[in-house]
Amino acid sequence: MEKKPRILYVEDDQTLAFVTKDNLELAGYDIVHKENGLEAFECFKEENFDICIVDVMMPIIDGFTLARKIRRMNEEVPILFLTAKSLDEDKIEGLKIGGDDYIIKPFSIEELKLKIEIFLKRASIKPKEELPTEYDLGAFHFNYNNLSITGHDENITMTQREADVLLMLCRNKEQVLKKSEILLKIWGDDDYFVGRSLDVFISRLRKYLRKDSSIKIENLHGIGFRLTDKVEVS
Repeated sequence: MEKKPRILYVEDDQTLAFVTKDNLELAGYDIVHKENGLEAFECFKEENFDICIVDVMMPIIDGFTLARKIRRMNEEVPILFLTAKSLDEDKIEGLKIGGDDYIIKPFSIEELKLKIEIFLKRASIKPKEELPTEYDLGAFHFNYNNLSITGHDENITMTQREADVLLMLCRNKEQVLKKSEILLKIWGDDDYFVGRSLDVFISRLRKYLRKDSSIKIENLHGIGFRLTDKVEVS
């Protein structure tokens, strides 16, 4: 069975949301609806979407703020704004912060479906850079898709976030990876408390890899981390 395109739809108007969601589902889309930007961002951090449709005026976190947070984590996913404002300044602001397009309320379902189809077609013809998801670290083998580290008679199953952090380190091996880059890419935020969470995850990764003395995750104080797996020659 062909996978349905998955859409994150963020709208606080319950009546409009019900009608729009129902029509889009009838058109063959998998719709996840959230009523405010905070709920939407928590959902986006945990799940994958082909398109985000975001109302601008929302409680707790507005659409523009949500789009900024999404863009810090994902530079590719299309973001379509729904707005009651027709001012050019608002349209420009939305595009500047990473939005791909906008629709002025009230809109027709046909117009919305047309925009969605355009974005899906663009995504299908856009070549994506294929980056490795498996890495050898000393005598260990890291498989991101399986969330596993094997070697040294170990078979470790990781959490998704642990694997996300290690993948970023592997893809930047022998280079300094800024702490803020990791936090924004994986957590979508770089405040103090999230930074403390990252420190805990780094400690766990060191523990998983401790049996191989050639592997080091260095902490460059105030800057970030560097993964190396070189054998030191005395």
